[in-house]
Amino acid sequence: MLKLFDGAMGTQLQALGIAEKPCPEYASVIAPDDVTGIHETYVAAGADIIETNTFGANRIKLAHFGLEKEVEKIVLASVQAARAACGKDTLVAGAAGPTGRLIQPLGDISFDEVCSAYEEQVKALAKGGVDYILFETIIDIQEMRAAVLAAKAVCDIPIIAQLAFDAGGRTVTGTDAATAAAILEPLGVSVIGANCSLGPEQLLPIIKEMAQATTLPISVQPNAGLPVLENGRTVFPQGPEELALWVPKLVEAGAVFVGGCCGTTPGHIAAMGAALKRCTPAVRAGLPRGVRLASRSQSVWLGQDHPTVLIGERINPTGRKAMAEEIKKGSMVSVKRDALEQVEAGAAVLDINMGVPGIDQKELMEKAVSDLSSIVAVPFSIDSTQPAVIEAGLRYYPGRALINSVSGKDPEPVLALAKKYGAAVIVLPLGEKGLPATVQEKVALAAGIIEKAKAAGLSDNDIVLDALVLTAASDGKAPGETLKTLRLYREQFGYPTTMGLSNVSFGLPRRELVNAAFFLMALDSGLDAPIINPSAKHIKELLAAASVINGKDNQGVRYSEYYAAQAQESAQSDNQVQGDVLAALTKAVLRGEKEQAGELALAARAAGHRVADIATDTLTRAMNEVGERFAAGKAFLPQVLMSAEAMRAAFDALKSAMNENEKLESAGKIMLATVEGDIHDLGKNIVATLMENSGFTVIDLGKDVPAAEIAEAAKREHPDIVGLCALMTTTLGAMEESIKALRNGGYGGGIMVGGAVLTENYAQELKADMYAKDGVAAVKLAKGWREKQ
Repeated sequence: MLKLFDGAMGTQLQALGIAEKPCPEYASVIAPDDVTGIHETYVAAGADIIETNTFGANRIKLAHFGLEKEVEKIVLASVQAARAACGKDTLVAGAAGPTGRLIQPLGDISFDEVCSAYEEQVKALAKGGVDYILFETIIDIQEMRAAVLAAKAVCDIPIIAQLAFDAGGRTVTGTDAATAAAILEPLGVSVIGANCSLGPEQLLPIIKEMAQATTLPISVQPNAGLPVLENGRTVFPQGPEELALWVPKLVEAGAVFVGGCCGTTPGHIAAMGAALKRCTPAVRAGLPRGVRLASRSQSVWLGQDHPTVLIGERINPTGRKAMAEEIKKGSMVSVKRDALEQVEAGAAVLDINMGVPGIDQKELMEKAVSDLSSIVAVPFSIDSTQPAVIEAGLRYYPGRALINSVSGKDPEPVLALAKKYGAAVIVLPLGEKGLPATVQEKVALAAGIIEKAKAAGLSDNDIVLDALVLTAASDGKAPGETLKTLRLYREQFGYPTTMGLSNVSFGLPRRELVNAAFFLMALDSGLDAPIINPSAKHIKELLAAASVINGKDNQGVRYSEYYAAQAQESAQSDNQVQGDVLAALTKAVLRGEKEQAGELALAARAAGHRVADIATDTLTRAMNEVGERFAAGKAFLPQVLMSAEAMRAAFDALKSAMNENEKLESAGKIMLATVEGDIHDLGKNIVATLMENSGFTVIDLGKDVPAAEIAEAAKREHPDIVGLCALMTTTLGAMEESIKALRNGGYGGGIMVGGAVLTENYAQELKADMYAKDGVAAVKLAKGWREKQ
């Protein structure tokens, strides 16, 4: 059944003059009848679901107003104000927006702190008696994960999860609609969707993509177009009838919950409701057979109907003394290097094992997952025999992971973790008595574990089967039995299959030949996701060729692309001097290896390269390439931030070693501020980080900064550029006032503007010199402005 949400709340509060006393959410306490009145207009317009005035009612945001101890008071007042407007058929969604902070390692707040804040807010919403928990306008999948886990921990109310996407179809931290669905559906949300930032035209392809990637109901709440400035006022240009024209298209794309966000009014909702009554829900196809894993920025399918996936085995200290010693010391240098090299070699999933005796494996698993998820874009397999270590990996991983593995010996704790965190599991056919004697026993053990997995709430889309490879040198029949197991798995279950291939060759000479032969035979027997060293000799070539033969690469398209890429890489390497320290430094920055970048910067200087040349010709060029990758959709904010950290580490190392005749000049001075009335400084903070790491001197005035204060600071500091940020529609007027104050005060430098609600056209109407759609663009624009001066 189709459902109609309400529209914007902030602009309605602003029209009544109660949006800033001291914040929109507090209006429910000081003017509950007015808030109820706004809800009543939406109910009268036909809304089936109204949202509570609790968007920013978490203690992290409320702390800005000194209200962090009044979360429950504000939330209960808001729910009561909403309930007072409802008829018997109107539902109430308890709204919860972002905290405004990025979670570590991208930001400065811990995952658990964000979880705790959401738990407090959701508890109050549940106490008030809402029908849904609605997380909306979330721009980071890790924050959405924290919110959902918090809600599940304190109540069983259905969860609606709405992310905010940019015009390119991704969130600020790089998650596309399909990947969001891959993470959130198994995590246990009831509805998934998109809201804010964009109008209906821009959200339409995102909803289509989402509908193809989930079986869940889909919600959409677009803005009334993209904002423009008219006679000094911010206006969303689409009127009720124009916005309503998009409703049938959104429903046809897959949406069943439709409403409005910024710029929408009761008139818009009435028109959208009339259009919705003439619609019929779209018939959607089911998901493909298989198991889907996801990182923050991409998803990967495992299964017989999908391309073979290589799971990289190298992040495992077992038998690797040097890696084990590094891990004991808390260093992740070799772990990061192996991760990057395996992905470059073709691994589509990385197995992560921190099994070093005598250390806190739980803490190190958390660190490994945190560090690696910021520099590589492939999903992870969390590999441990200890449930506490597995949970550390699952909890802090910003994606959907695979658990390696669960056996027939006490499987319940691991299966419970898979259900809690929405993970998939590798079923290992081992029982209380250890290794099964026959193939039939393997299959029977697997069937028993699968039955327990289903009882724990897992589905067919959560299970991968391990065929359990034994060593050929100790049992000549073992490889053949493993191949039989693969064939029986396919016949009896149809689940994706995996196994650690290299086990087969222990104790034999020329192991790579044995592994390669077994690899091909296993692929023919039904192996879908081998756990292997992707850099091993001939593995990628054999997989590319085998995929043509077994039909997984139709007409050899990927095979041809692979060899074209190989030829290009060979040409590039021929042009690069082997052992060139500057080339190695460039690579370290591109890959976000900050430890390596610092060491290589010093090595470059020791090799006779001038500090200024290292900074300009290597570091700056490397970050320019990162920016180009970001613009092309080949890198995302986490990777950009890690590259920026690597560049900063190189700069810091150079500064520490400079003599009195050397110096690193600042790229320029930039002053940043979020305008008055807006307490969101997430985007500004990202810009500040990237500017600092690109050599700019940054003066950060903070958030909610009055226009006069910005103008006065510009007189005092004489920045080359003033950067102004606004996230909320209601504060765009303050941005215009800030620009006027700067110019009237005699500031003659550059003015850059940015923020989720801004557009290029709007920036021109404000008479800003530059519009930055994101932090990477801001750095590029700032450099260009300086070069022109």
